[in-house]
Amino acid sequence: MRGHGIARRWNRLSADRDVPDDRQLIARIAAHDLRAFEALYKCYHPRLTRFLRNMIHRPQLVEEVIHDTLMVVWNRPDSFHGDSKLSTWIFGIAYRKALKAVRREDDPIASGPPDTSPSTDPGPDQRVNDETIRRALSEAIGTLSADHRAVVDLTYFHGLGYREIAEIMGCPVDTVKTRMFHARRHLKRLLAGELADWL
Repeated sequence: MRGHGIARRWNRLSADRDVPDDRQLIARIAAHDLRAFEALYKCYHPRLTRFLRNMIHRPQLVEEVIHDTLMVVWNRPDSFHGDSKLSTWIFGIAYRKALKAVRREDDPIASGPPDTSPSTDPGPDQRVNDETIRRALSEAIGTLSADHRAVVDLTYFHGLGYREIAEIMGCPVDTVKTRMFHARRHLKRLLAGELADWL
């Protein structure tokens, strides 16, 4: 699928890998090891920021949801049972916290323009091309519903499979596939030329 070319290009601009030795790290966090928590924070903060910006478009809520998510990791590390990857567990917490925060604000998720700011600066040779791609994708993705945005973001920008996304979103795999089908169809209508071919 050519869409993974977008993910590879996007991933060059940010670190999108799980923290090494997830089980050991979460065990250290369970023992209230601040250094382990700092390592997890450094790895997941940029990933969660990008995911939540794409999902809720409310900068003031993004930091609040990240804080709430990481507080669950710190206060309840024993709720991670190792049935999934640590990233799946953390993104699942963030997804649920984001939905609650938006409901609490009583504000439609799709309100306002999408945040199109880059997560990191690209190299000089890729700056113009990457910025054009990022802007076009961000604007198009911003027109999707929150659930569709989450599926696209987790698939293309975090490299997760449908099973992991289903765990994060608490729905059947077939629901994730259906959401991706509709999201891709919608994006293809909005994106012209080569970008549409990558979806």
